[in-house]
Amino acid sequence: MDFELSDQSKMIEEQLRRFMDEHVYPNEQACIEQMHGAEDPHADPPIVLELRDRARKIGLWNLFLPDEEWGAGLSNLDYTPLCEVMGRSPMAPRIFNCQAPDTGNAEILLEFGSDDQKKRFLKPLLDGEIRSCFAMTEPEVAGSDPTGIQTRARLEGDEWVIDGHKWFTSGALGSAFAIVMAVSNPDGPLHARASQIIVPIDTPGFDIIRPVSVMGHTGHGGHCEVRFENCRVPAANLLGPEHSGFVIAQARLGPGRIHHCMRAIGMAERGFEIMCRNANTRKVAGGLLSEKQFLQDWVAQCRMEIDQARLLTLYAAWKMDSRGKKEARQEISMIKVVVPNMMMAVLDRVIQSLGALGVSDDTPVALMWRHGRALRIADGPDEVHKGVIARRELKRFI
Repeated sequence: MDFELSDQSKMIEEQLRRFMDEHVYPNEQACIEQMHGAEDPHADPPIVLELRDRARKIGLWNLFLPDEEWGAGLSNLDYTPLCEVMGRSPMAPRIFNCQAPDTGNAEILLEFGSDDQKKRFLKPLLDGEIRSCFAMTEPEVAGSDPTGIQTRARLEGDEWVIDGHKWFTSGALGSAFAIVMAVSNPDGPLHARASQIIVPIDTPGFDIIRPVSVMGHTGHGGHCEVRFENCRVPAANLLGPEHSGFVIAQARLGPGRIHHCMRAIGMAERGFEIMCRNANTRKVAGGLLSEKQFLQDWVAQCRMEIDQARLLTLYAAWKMDSRGKKEARQEISMIKVVVPNMMMAVLDRVIQSLGALGVSDDTPVALMWRHGRALRIADGPDEVHKGVIARRELKRFI
């Protein structure tokens, strides 16, 4: 195996790091203040719009797409260090048009969308003209078992009619369209019952009930509760083949999980740096914090855990590129457990080392912790992935 990055990836990483140092980190506090003071807290603040324009002009745009016509043409392995750099700041993915759930939606529109769907939805999404959301999770059933989805879609003439109840439709406020997972074939085989359908947000019957508050925050675009009541869209809005919703979802989740993990590694790395810099200057009990043995233990643990998680993620990306998504399923499940747990352990030590400063919003650490905790649930909770990992391993020895 070879984790050597292409020259293109190395060049872009250097550009990204310079852009982050010069434009992103210095403007994080201004971004937060603009969002809190805005009439619409779910719209991109002016500083983000300004930096988006600057980033696009120099080519730091849509780096996640491996397709050369629509994106940067980078492999999964080449993209991983770039995603880590962008993950170091909560505002960065929007600046570079590499934010979830838009990235996952773009990937499946590119792979499964019709020419008309690419023109109407994919192109403006990649141009940064619109945002999107993905509606799958439901409050009445376990999100870890999507075979239990209750939202229904029935074909009436040349229209899909959707009825159901969703929540954690992240980013719905301000989005132009949703990709909705709904049961279109209730009597079919378990994994051939659902379809994915594109629904413009302004469609009658698409009702946003509320942005669900998560740890006291409603988030940019909200983690929204949505009801579909006699929501009608053209039959042509079906994404991919009929009843192939699970196949499309799996195609979406492979790269998406790697992206989540690399952003999480970026958060952990930045938190680690903040802890070390603080420890080298903070005086406590007659000496520097960095001289205390417990702090040195934390530093060593963090360094080892971050590097182990990064190497496993690079391996998963390399395996996706060299052997395909299916062959890399086990590694993708493993990083989805390993990385979020590593990140939470590292950030917890960082918060503890900073004391009261750590739980304040004077550093980005508390915000990263709040964002990061959900990753142990999103895209499959730890317990589900562990069960899948174990069954695959046990099967090898039958």
